[in-house]
Amino acid sequence: MKHFTTIKDIARELNISVSTVSRALRDTYDVNKETRDKVLAMAAELNYKPNFNATGLAKGSSHNIAVILPFITNYYFSTVITGIQEVAYQGGYNIVLHVTNDSPERELSIVNNLPITSLDGLLVSISSSSDACNHFQEVMNMGVPVVFFDRVAANIETSKVMQDDYNGAFEAVEYLISCGYKKIAHIAGPEGLTFTQRRMQGYLDALKKHDIPVKEDWIICSGFSQECGESDAYQLLECADVPDAIFAVNDRKAIGAMLTLKKRNIKIGKEMGVMGFTNDPASTIISPTLTTMAEPAFDIGRKSCELLLKHIAKSYFHPEEIVLPGRLIARESTMR
Repeated sequence: MKHFTTIKDIARELNISVSTVSRALRDTYDVNKETRDKVLAMAAELNYKPNFNATGLAKGSSHNIAVILPFITNYYFSTVITGIQEVAYQGGYNIVLHVTNDSPERELSIVNNLPITSLDGLLVSISSSSDACNHFQEVMNMGVPVVFFDRVAANIETSKVMQDDYNGAFEAVEYLISCGYKKIAHIAGPEGLTFTQRRMQGYLDALKKHDIPVKEDWIICSGFSQECGESDAYQLLECADVPDAIFAVNDRKAIGAMLTLKKRNIKIGKEMGVMGFTNDPASTIISPTLTTMAEPAFDIGRKSCELLLKHIAKSYFHPEEIVLPGRLIARESTMR
């Protein structure tokens, strides 16, 4: 069995007490510089790694952060995790990852079984059907800070980090209008999510600004998958009055819609424009390439973790809501 270096090993090598080693590693006032330097040098030589679980018992800190999110297999959330990791590891925190597969039941089960005493904080992107988020409020009531990112719980007072869904959608639809499209449909996400509502409102307000009437048949709320995009597009093509452009809530649905249009031999761009939202790498691979609103996924992960560490460090840290802008990337799917 592999032996992990402990402070007892350092103490034995230097012929000093365990308590002196412990105080030197914590840089307390009652250990002189010479002793501390010797301890640090020996710790490095023996490849000593601090046991955060053990020190947590003394300090009330575990150096563990739980992350709860719907998926890890798509580009957006994997990029968010990369941003979270960068900040967490720089701060000496470990990440414990939990994936809900977009199931509110699984989300509730995960939260109910969290090892609260061994967590310093929680980062959450809620599942698409989680209208009631009392389980996260209960975690906060137990003294564990919670920060939401991307998919946020609107009614819980804590820090949140989001992309600018409203203005991103508004700009996306205005761009479609500037390209000459006048009959713009929206294949949206689940109705209960805050960012679905904000992107929907951006879509509606852009149409209103340009005096383009809203058709209820051209607004479809469903899931986020490529398959949902395919079925939503089929539904739009069955309308008595068929739209000439589709604004999708994300790139996966936009790509699904494009596959449906291809099957119907509809020329994407020339006959029907398609606009996505994410800037998934697949948007540059599909033909024609997909015009999209790029989301700042890495920065969302980084900012949300920075806020969580502030909540952990300060008992009365005032909640902040950070909204990061997107960036429109014009490609072939909107070229007439």
